[in-house]
Amino acid sequence: MNSGKLLIVDDDIVVRDSLGKWFESEGFDVTIAPGAPAALEILSRERFDLALVDIKMPGVDGIELQARLKEIDQDMPVVIMTGYASVETAVRALKNGAYDYITKPFDPDELVHLVSNAISHRTATREVVRLRENLKQIFPDTQLIGQSASMKRVMELVETVAPTDATVLITGESGTGKEVVARAIHAASPRRFNPMVVIHCGALTESLLESELFGHERGAFTGAQARKKGKFEVADGGTVFLDEISDISLHVQTDLLRVLQQKEIVRVGDTQQIKVDFRAIAATNKSLEQLVEERLFRPDLYYRLNVFAIDIPPVRSRREDIPLLVDHFLQKFAGQMNRPVQRLSPRALEVLMDYNWPGNVREMENAIERAMLINRETELRPEDFPFQSHPSLLSGAVGQRLEDIEKTHIEKMLQETNWNLSKTARILDIDRTTLYNKIKRYGLRDAAPK
Repeated sequence: MNSGKLLIVDDDIVVRDSLGKWFESEGFDVTIAPGAPAALEILSRERFDLALVDIKMPGVDGIELQARLKEIDQDMPVVIMTGYASVETAVRALKNGAYDYITKPFDPDELVHLVSNAISHRTATREVVRLRENLKQIFPDTQLIGQSASMKRVMELVETVAPTDATVLITGESGTGKEVVARAIHAASPRRFNPMVVIHCGALTESLLESELFGHERGAFTGAQARKKGKFEVADGGTVFLDEISDISLHVQTDLLRVLQQKEIVRVGDTQQIKVDFRAIAATNKSLEQLVEERLFRPDLYYRLNVFAIDIPPVRSRREDIPLLVDHFLQKFAGQMNRPVQRLSPRALEVLMDYNWPGNVREMENAIERAMLINRETELRPEDFPFQSHPSLLSGAVGQRLEDIEKTHIEKMLQETNWNLSKTARILDIDRTTLYNKIKRYGLRDAAPK
C-alpha cells in the first residue's frame, strides 16, 4: 500500500471522482477540488505531498494554478493531466517546474506508479536537507575563516590531506584554532561519519593519560572498579586528536609511538593486544624540534607525527581577516543569545584591528561574547572591549617584548576572572600548572586580591 496526501484538481466530476477512488484504494489520503479557487482555498489551511492538476479548466487554468501552487509550497510536486492535443502546453509546464505530465485516458497503474515516484523523490529531497542540517550539528565549528594568503594556504593544505589517512601535525600559538583545523580535516575525510575523539594531553597526569588513551581493566589501579575503553578504541574507524602533544611524558611517548606504528593498544592492567583503526592528528603550541634537542621529546615520535605539517598563523599576522572573524562571532552569539545581530561602530572596528590579539582567535571570541553581553544596544563601542585599558597591547606599542605582552595579557585575564585560575587557564588554553608557573615567573602573585 502507498501513502501520502494528494490534492486532485479537475473540473470534470467523473475524472476527479474516479481518480479519488483509485488513489484511496491504493492507500493515499485524497482531497479533491473542482477548480483553482477551491484548490487555493484548501491549500491555505493544509499541505499536501503532491497535486494532480488538469491543464484545461475554466477561469484559472492548470498552468497558472501550477505557478500559484509553487508560490504556496515550493517543494510540492505537481503532475499535469492533459489531453493529446495539449502536450506542447504540458511540456511548457515541465519547463516551469512541474514534476511530470500524463495524458488522458489514464492507465491507473501507470498513474499510481508516477505519483508514488514523485512522492518518494520529495521524501528523499527532504531527507537530504535534514541530513545536511544534522551534519552541521555533528561537525560544529569546522568553518575555516579568512581571505589572507596564509589562511588560504591552510585551507589548501586541509583540502589536500583530508581525503588521506596521513598523520597530521598542527602547530601554532595558543588560541589560533588548531582544534578547528583538526575538525575541518575530519569533517572532509572519509572517516567523517565516525567519531572524532579529542584528548587534551596537558590536562592529565601520566597515569590518567595512559588510562584515557589505552583504557584499563578492572582492578588495574586504585579506583578502577570496571573495565574502561580507551580513546583509541572509542575512536575506532574515526579520528583521534591529540592536543598539547608536547606535554606528554617520555614513558607515554613510547607507548604512543607503538600504537601509531602498529595500530594496536594494550589496556592498562592487561596483556592482550587490541587492533584499532584510527587517523591521528596532533597539535602543539611548542616547538617539538627544540624539545627533541632538549631530550624532552622522542625524535622517532616526532618524525612519526610530522608526516604532514600545518602551521596556523597568529591573528596579528593576518589582520585583513579580523573583520571576517568578528562578523562570524557576531552572527554566532546573536543566534545563541536569541538576539538581533549587533554591529561594530567604525571606531570599535579600528580598535579591534589595532589590537595585538596575544590570545588569538579564542581571545577574540571571548571579547566579542563579553561585549555583546554587556552592551544590549544595536552597536558595539570601543569601551565594550576590556583591553582598551591596556594600550601597551595595541599594535602601535613599539618595542614591547613578547614576554611583556604575555605578562600584561595574563594579568588582564586574571583581573577579568577575579583571579579564577581554572577559568583563566581555560581562556588562555593552558593548564593550571602552566598558568601558576607563569604567574610565579612574572611576579603576578603580589597583584592578587587579598
